[in-house]
Amino acid sequence: MTTSGTRDRNAAPGEPSYRILLIEDDPGDALLVEELLHDTGLPSTLITTTTLAGARAELAAGPVDCILLDLHLPDAFGTDAVTAVRAAAPHTAVIVLTGLSEKQAGPEAMAAGAQDYLVKGTVEAELLHRTVRYAVYRSQTERAGAEAQAARLRTAENARLERGLLPQPLLTTSAVQVTTRYLPSAAMALLGGDFLDVVEDHHGALHAVVGDVSGHGPDAAALGVCLRIAWRSLVLAGHRGDDLLSLMERLLVAERGEHPLFATCALVTLARNTATLHLAGHDAPLLTTPGGTTELPARYGIALGIADGPHTWPATVVDLPPTGALTLYTDGLTEGHDGGEGTRLGVDGLLRLIAQLPPAQPGAHLDRLIERTNALDAGRHTDDLAVLRLDWTAPVAAPRSTIRRSVRETVCTPEGGKH
Repeated sequence: MTTSGTRDRNAAPGEPSYRILLIEDDPGDALLVEELLHDTGLPSTLITTTTLAGARAELAAGPVDCILLDLHLPDAFGTDAVTAVRAAAPHTAVIVLTGLSEKQAGPEAMAAGAQDYLVKGTVEAELLHRTVRYAVYRSQTERAGAEAQAARLRTAENARLERGLLPQPLLTTSAVQVTTRYLPSAAMALLGGDFLDVVEDHHGALHAVVGDVSGHGPDAAALGVCLRIAWRSLVLAGHRGDDLLSLMERLLVAERGEHPLFATCALVTLARNTATLHLAGHDAPLLTTPGGTTELPARYGIALGIADGPHTWPATVVDLPPTGALTLYTDGLTEGHDGGEGTRLGVDGLLRLIAQLPPAQPGAHLDRLIERTNALDAGRHTDDLAVLRLDWTAPVAAPRSTIRRSVRETVCTPEGGKH
């Protein structure tokens, strides 16, 4: 392997310098390419190797912008050489060097993935200069297009997963207003395993769940969708408490496969002016009354799938005030930093923030709370965030009354209209 470099004195200060890898086993042809490249004045560093194996080693050591490839190498020949180089450097421009007698070699190489080809013995400095720059530009454009397509597919996948993780509440006659918020953990918006749901049974009791599958990405999201759908189906089938959580844990263990995933969740049932809680390794809900917001004292059980069973999850029954709200959330709301070096917000910090916020409608209140926690964290902690808030302005009881449902600031009437 040899390395040489050139820099045009007249090149613009902002013009990029190209790293070019020449794969050529003929010393005379390699010297000719080096001289032509020097004559182009193209800012560049030329690395020369004589075999495909040597090229793989160079590509593994660092990226290059363009590859000049001879089709007659000791360990690769013809379009097989192009295919091998493209496999080793799929996002790098490839220019094939052909002989005068190889009329079809250039087009065949381009069909195999090369950006362009040059015929040895007919190349001048200006042509080489233009071909290298165009090939690099074309390669970068193809890469940007591939990344854009991948982003579109990722967005579509996330939309499908989101519909499974964040369903419409299944309410018929509940007087409880439901407000939800969900934020993925990263700018690329790969959903994690946070999920939530609300349903009303045929007796008029309202059931809610917020859960968090460990990890991020499609495996955690898919398992979250399974658990959310299982919870809704089991609740509507009449399963409650220990029985419900045991069945959800069995499903989790069966569906996670070889992935060491587990899940925490909080279950709440509102009926007859009480809230019945079951916590599986999850933070207790927050109760908001005219006097302020506190964390409900509750009994805890183990997270789902974290250890071999059987397990029990004790119930906590809490009397509800005539007017108030319950907030269920995943730990993405509390595990961020508290603005200090190494200090986490925690539940106490969250309660302090809530006490500082001015009164507002549920949706606006949640938005301000999430904005404040994100500002304190300043991007140092990344986790999915799901919040479910249940508000009532009359005693929560089994008798049926008017539907109120708010998701992302939307309030619906029984007829389905918006106001």
